[in-house]
Amino acid sequence: MTLTDPSVDHALRLIVTGASTEETCATDLAAGPWNFDAVPGYGPGSSMGDVIPTGSPRQGELPAAYREADEAELHDRIRAAKETLGERVVVLGHFYQREEVVRHADYVGDSFQLATAAKEHPDAEAIIFCGVHFMAETADLLSGPDQAVILPNLAAGCSMADMADIDQVEECWEQLADALGPLDVADADGLVPVIPVTYMNSSAAIKGFVGRHGGIVCTSSNARTVLEWAFARGRRVLFFPDQHLGRNTAKAMGVPLAQMPMWNPRRPLGGSSTEELQDSRVILWHGFCSVHRRFTVAQIDQARAEHPGVRVIVHPECPMEVVDAADEAGSTDYIRKAIAAATEPTTFAVGTEINLVRRLAAQYPQHEVFCLDPVVCPCSTMYRIHPGYLAWVLEELVAGRTPNRITVATDVADPARVALERMLAARPPVTVA
Repeated sequence: MTLTDPSVDHALRLIVTGASTEETCATDLAAGPWNFDAVPGYGPGSSMGDVIPTGSPRQGELPAAYREADEAELHDRIRAAKETLGERVVVLGHFYQREEVVRHADYVGDSFQLATAAKEHPDAEAIIFCGVHFMAETADLLSGPDQAVILPNLAAGCSMADMADIDQVEECWEQLADALGPLDVADADGLVPVIPVTYMNSSAAIKGFVGRHGGIVCTSSNARTVLEWAFARGRRVLFFPDQHLGRNTAKAMGVPLAQMPMWNPRRPLGGSSTEELQDSRVILWHGFCSVHRRFTVAQIDQARAEHPGVRVIVHPECPMEVVDAADEAGSTDYIRKAIAAATEPTTFAVGTEINLVRRLAAQYPQHEVFCLDPVVCPCSTMYRIHPGYLAWVLEELVAGRTPNRITVATDVADPARVALERMLAARPPVTVA
């Protein structure tokens, strides 16, 4: 059956009322996220089992007028506030945002595309980032000093980004220096012992650390190019916070798995011996995305059995065995473009966040597009952004107030921008057909 309604929120409501036979990982997802703002944790959804760091941001109480408004009223209020504000505000929406938020975004994309969009609007007084905390931080790094970057719900963090905090990374760096020698001293070939590489899905503090230590930021689209950049400057790479993107990318480049030890920050030397670290090429941080960890080889086998000729595309944040079993692996933008480019009706089984998958299914009805995971389980933290919060921050701006502003301190921002600029300069080669 062709999916005509891309709304995951609508699907969840049908599930909890018994009007749908689909399953969900948490019926609480159908409730307003404000029910969880005062409760420690990432909220219901894919990351609900992850441990949230002490002191993570909490969102204050959303006024009742927004909690009690229905979808149509919130739509009208958002639209009216945006018309009043005009070009003073730009709304950015991540691919994984719920449909009810994306419909109001001026730009929709991945974290890097949206940060770039923020940079390209220097005249906007406020940038409302409908995504998660590290994305808003990146937008603040790349936007002007007089621009306010706003995160509609401060509780919209990222469990993967939280898996590598600055204290753990600093301690790791000190232990690596003990095992490998001074990390800022090049050998006879001009290579330093370690180049730190952080995924875009990390805090500004981590990006700042990378910038201070000669490292670079990567995205899922340019991870291979960034690793090539790093290998041209160092004997090995410390890659964080997502082990799967690092492993999948390095494996595709020919790095043996035996030379990719895992660094567990809770164990001395990350759980490896000095010899293993000395022999390593890529040291993988013990982090992961809880959305993409849900995908399995069994799901791919089932898709192939039920849909002969299916084209399986997964995100490189998926575990290695899932990427190996799929037909293709690529970033969210790669997945979107692959489906858009298919000229013949095709069945696609997609391993990434369900809001994007359902939107693609509705956008391209000539194809059959479905999520590999049959359980409706969106990103816990992306789902914390609700139209009620978007209406609230917009109307606060209309009233002359600036809520939920995200700012990065100068001592962190300056080196973080250095790491981002290195990433911008390390462009993947253009493929000529």
